[in-house]
Formats: sequence, C-alpha cells, structure tokens
Amino acid sequence: MNFLAHKKKMNRQSKKSSKGKSRTSMGGPFALNVSLRVVKSLLLGFVVVLFLGGMLALGVGAGYFAHLVEGTPTPTKSEMKQKVGDIAESSKLLYADNQELATIQADPIREKINADEISPWVKKALVATEDENFYEHPGVVPKAVVRALLGEVIGFGAGSGGSTLTQQLIKQQVLTNETSFKRKANEIVLALDVEKYLSKDEILTAYLNVSPFGRNNKGQNIAGVEEAAIGIFGVHAKDLNLPQSAFIAGLPQSPIVYSPYTNTGDLKQDYSLGMDRKNDVLFNMYREQVISKKEYDDAKNYDLAKDFQARQDVEVQQHGFLYYTIYNEAISIVAKQQAKEDGISDADYAKTEVSTRYIEQAKVKMQNQGLIVHSTIDKNIYDAMQLGVAQYGQNLDDGSGTTVETGSVLMDNKTGRIYGFVGSRDYSSNQNNHAFDTARQAGSSIKPVLVYGPAIDQGLLGSESRIADFPMKYQHGEDAGKALENAENKGSKTFQTTRDAIAQSTNIPAYHVYQDMLAKKGSDQFAYDNYLKKMNYPASHDWGVEAAPLGTTNVSTLTEVNGFQTLANDGVYQQGYLIDSITDSTGKEVYKHANAPVQVFSKATASIMNDLMRSVIDEQRTTPFKPILSGINYPLSTADWVGKTGTTDNYSDNWLIVSTPSITLGSWTGRDDNKPMADGAGNRTATYMAYLADRIYQVNPTIFAESEKFELSDDVNQVKVSSFTGLKPGKVSQNGTTYQVPGGETTSLWAKDGPAENKYDFGIGGNDDEYKTYWNTRNKTAAKAKEDKTDD
Repeated sequence: MNFLAHKKKMNRQSKKSSKGKSRTSMGGPFALNVSLRVVKSLLLGFVVVLFLGGMLALGVGAGYFAHLVEGTPTPTKSEMKQKVGDIAESSKLLYADNQELATIQADPIREKINADEISPWVKKALVATEDENFYEHPGVVPKAVVRALLGEVIGFGAGSGGSTLTQQLIKQQVLTNETSFKRKANEIVLALDVEKYLSKDEILTAYLNVSPFGRNNKGQNIAGVEEAAIGIFGVHAKDLNLPQSAFIAGLPQSPIVYSPYTNTGDLKQDYSLGMDRKNDVLFNMYREQVISKKEYDDAKNYDLAKDFQARQDVEVQQHGFLYYTIYNEAISIVAKQQAKEDGISDADYAKTEVSTRYIEQAKVKMQNQGLIVHSTIDKNIYDAMQLGVAQYGQNLDDGSGTTVETGSVLMDNKTGRIYGFVGSRDYSSNQNNHAFDTARQAGSSIKPVLVYGPAIDQGLLGSESRIADFPMKYQHGEDAGKALENAENKGSKTFQTTRDAIAQSTNIPAYHVYQDMLAKKGSDQFAYDNYLKKMNYPASHDWGVEAAPLGTTNVSTLTEVNGFQTLANDGVYQQGYLIDSITDSTGKEVYKHANAPVQVFSKATASIMNDLMRSVIDEQRTTPFKPILSGINYPLSTADWVGKTGTTDNYSDNWLIVSTPSITLGSWTGRDDNKPMADGAGNRTATYMAYLADRIYQVNPTIFAESEKFELSDDVNQVKVSSFTGLKPGKVSQNGTTYQVPGGETTSLWAKDGPAENKYDFGIGGNDDEYKTYWNTRNKTAAKAKEDKTDD
C-alpha cells in the first residue's frame, strides 16, 4: 500500500473514530436541550390554550352576565334616591275629618334621620368592619365578587363575602334576599348606578337608616340607627360614644343574636356575643388606623353594660271594632289592587291560596309603607253610637240572664257611605262583629227587597192588590204539611191588600206573591238573579225554597241596610263603603272609592215601596218605634220615617231597619247561641233603636234631613180600583152569575202596567172555597150595613 493510500485509510479511520467520540461525549447536553425545547413548546401551547380558553370564558361570562341583567330597568337619579331612601313607616287610619283614628305600628319600628344626626364614630365603625374599601371602590369590588361566585359554584373561598355596603343597601331596598346569579348580577349593576347618583355619605346614611338592629328594651324589632341608639342606650344617634357606636355598628351582621335584649325587653342572661362583636369592631377600627391604640384600649375596657336601658313596657293601643274593621277593609283593597296590577283574574283571586298570598303582602305594605287610610267614619256619630249601645243596649235583654247582642249600621242613602256602626254591646266581652261579619236569618225584613219590591217592579201587583191570607201548609220539601204562619198570625181568613200585608208583615200573602212571581218568570232564582244579586246579597239555593219570602236565608246587618238604602235612593244601589281613599307616604293617592250606582228597582217601584213602608212605621202594627222616638225626641220623630221589621221563628232574630230620605239605620238583635228570645223582642229593639237614633241626633241633627219627604215618582200609575177586589171597578161574572161588587173605591199605586179588569178570582193566591168565603162575608157585611141604615 503506497503512502497516499495508507494516508487516506488512516484519515477515514480517524474521522470515524472522531465521529464516534463526538457522539459519545455530547449525549447528555443534547437530550436536555431537546427536553427543554419540548417543555417550552408545551408550555407555550398551554398558555395559548389557556389564553384562548380564558378569552372564551370571558366572552361567555360577559354574554351570560348581559343575559342576566337584560331587562333590568335603569332608574333615574330621583328614582334611585327614593328607592334607597325609602324606609318602613307606620301607616295611619283616619276619620272622615282627618283626625287620627289609629297608627298601624310598623315592624320593625324605625325613624329616619339625616346624615348630620349620626355620630361619626358609627360611620367609621361600620366602614372599618363591613367594607374597609368603601371610600375607594365604585360600588363593587371585582375580586371579592369573583371570590364569592367561586364560593357559590365550587366551594372555593365560600363564606368570604363579596357584597359592599352599597350592594347590601341595594339588596335591602331594591332587590330581594333571593340567592341567584340573576339577583347578584342585578345587584352589581344597580350598585354601580347608586354610586353614580349618591355620595358616599348619602349611601352610608341610607344604610344606617334602613338596616335592622335587633331589639330594643321593649322587646320590639327595631331598624335604623336612631331607634337602635334610643332603644339600647337611651341617647340619640348623634350622641353615641365610641364603644356604643362600635356595639351598634356590629349589630347588622346578626341583629337578633348580638342584641342584648329578649323579645320581652329583658336583658339576656348572657349577652357576651354582642360584647365580643363590639370588640371585633373596635379592633377593625384600630387595624384600619381609624382609632389610636389608647382609644382602642379605653373603648374595649369601657363598662358598656351600664349603658343598657332597663326594660320598659310597650304602650299598647287599645283597638276595637272600628280599628279592625277599617284595617281589614284596607288590607282587602290593597290586596285586590295588587292582584289586579299583577294580572290576576277575579276567578284566580277567589282561590284561597292566591288571595291569602296577596293579603299577606298587603299586611306587610300596611305595616311598612306609611299608607294613610281615609275612612268614611264620622267620629262624633261613631262615638255617639257606642255611647248609645253602652247606655241603652240593656233594653234588649229579655230577662233570661243571657246578653242579647246587636249589630247596627248607619248609611248615607245617596252614596253608601257608612257614618258609623255598632259591632256588639261590648267589644271587651264579645268580639263578634254583628254589623259586618255575623249573618243571621233576615225574617220578614227581607220582604221589601225579595218579594214586594220585585213583584211591583214587574207589574204583578199594586199597593191595593188583594192577596190571600187563609190558613195553609207548606206544599213541598222537609216542611211539607207544616203550617205556614207568623208567630202571631196563622191567617186572617181574608184577602189582604199589599199595604196591609206589609204593614202587618203577614207571611202567607208574601208566600203567595213570591210563588206567583217565580211561576210567571219560570225560575226559582228570578228574584235573586234580577234584584238581590245586584245588591250583593249572598248567593244561595235557599232563595228558591218555599220559605224564602219568610227570610230563612242568612244575611249580615250591612247587607240588609244596603238593600233598604237602595229603596230609599230611588231604587239605586250604592255599595256601602268604609274607606274613601288611601294615599302613600308621598301623598300620592293610590286608591279612591268610586261610586258605581246600579239601578236595581225602577224609581216608581222604590217610591211605592217607601210609601208602603211608611205605613209600617205610622200604623205601628209591628213596631212602636215612632211613638217611643216621639217621647224621647219629638222633632226627630217628625222625620219621614219608613221601614220594616223582621222576626224569625221562636224570636231567635229580630230586625228593625228604618230610613229617612237621607239615611238608613238598621239593627239586628239576638243571641249568639241562636236560642230564642222572650216575647216582645220587637218592642225591645224599637226602644233601643229610638234611643240610638236620638244619640246620633244629639251630635248631628241635620243628618236625618227631617224636613225632607219621600215623594211618589212622577211615573207612578195612580189608578182608581175597587176597594173590594183591588182591580178596576165594575160587576163580575162567575159561572153564569153576575156579582155586584161591594161599593167603595181607592187609589192603587202601580209601577208598571196597571190593574186588570174586575173578576171573581181577583187576587193572588186563594182557592175556590176561599174566594167564596170572601165574597159571602163581604156581601153579608154589606147587607147588614144596608139593613142598619134602613133601621135608622
């Protein structure tokens, strides 16, 4: 091998050896380098993915947040100030002349004060404890919100909070305590709005005015720093010292737990939790450098227990029928009004679960929204009626030893306004409201609105029409075979006039008229559907039974008085009402009573009925009301009184309802156990009513309009009729025999149509034997009169 070849060979071997050596010597650094490059690439990829994921999450989160707050109204500055500044205020009930009737105590009780009426120590203590960044943040702290949301979603950081004082104010005043992302999102948006519109001090003051602070030394729930200062330490909020301020500032976190008082107003045996909380607040103030070390030590060692107020009794307002009746009516109005605003139908509201919900909401409004309820009650008249029943209610007792109760209502005929009422003889011993809530059988007091009023209105009879009053028995139902009679009348065995039947309140004629009307109209609910329903009488199948015209259906005193108001008001029903208007705390009228007149009876019918019911009072066959009143107050007795009595079987119930052209006054009397009263209940009721009317007259003599008179309407048809038959005068024929009708004519009042031609069976009701008896009796009477005249 030559040198050149050998050299080439050696070079190849050398290169091969070098290459192998190089790879061997550089194996470690190379692998590390590759690994680092891989890790770097992975990290870069992870960062990119994380960034993209974050951006996606941010976009999704922003979109979701926008969805949550979509539709949230943006209040104006004035609206926001009003919302966050509104506090619960006591509502008031007023008499018609705006005198205060009662205050509906708010729960919790509170008093709104201005910023300069709050001790600076309280504000500093609250901020240091509840929101140390209050003066720096714009209403929310983003990292705190995120921390709180994470806590809600995954449990991380749960309990770490997240609400600023501004957000807490929004939650208390504008939103609810509902736990949901939507509420939280709305809270954030509104908190930012608040910070734009209100100063920090305004926000802080609003918070201190609305927040709950536990209980005071009377055991009452309190809210607002002023009530807390007075109810716990007996000083105004502006006069609170440092330790007192720290104690109060610590209360809102858990008011009842930290309160030093029980629900009776007594100091807790152990109120150390409140004291510990006070020390925490002081430490927060020291930590935030709001107070010095010396101030901290002095305040912590201060004997705060000596400042706690001793227990005091609550001054309880004595309430009675007036308060509860008006309060409940106001609750009903507010509840129905809110349901209507929410689009709830009458049918849905009639469901117990729906109405109950709205009634509870209305109670909260009444307690907390400073409503002013203007009632229709005349204070002087109401007080006079209470004095009347206290002094003369004893006249109702029947000697049995059991109290005979009563319910009375005084109503304006033109409007339905209720001037006053009597709930019972004595509220302290009987809380049953017999004027509005108790429903009892109406007895004969129902006849004018159920029987005679509708029949006259339909043109079925006039004031002098004749109606059978012969002994009879019920024909149908469980009473079949039982005698149909009055307590004092089993049938006069004649045909009575409409006027006599009403004045004597006989049951058999009322039965015949009612059955005749229902038969001709083809419905046993005709009178209810066309008359009573329009006056808000209760629906009942009992309106169609045989005994209905005798007053077997239960009604309230208010309902009956309202029915007679209709007749006294030209047949126009105006629903009785107790509340004229309701205004809110700003003076805005949120409810106003609106008259809704309903023409139930024609004007002619109403005027005829008043003419007939005048006979009830003047003829005194069923009530001595007028002569008793004349002996007590003669000028008042000269008023044009009309009315009707009513008595149920065995004297279980007694009614007297009277009207003048201006007012209607009615009373029910009876026993709460439904047992019978002794005979003479009608006279006892008349005596009580006469004294009651006199008491009212003493405080308001003009209300009875004693110079006004009920007049017959111009469209009343006044027709000359035979006094014997109540039909047009003239001879009659029966079975080929012509009868000479006994002489005598009178004027009959008709609201519609008029009397028919004379006939043998002229009346309403009656059978052949009864007509024969009537004709024979009257002919014998006429013959005897003629004979006596000849003898003379």
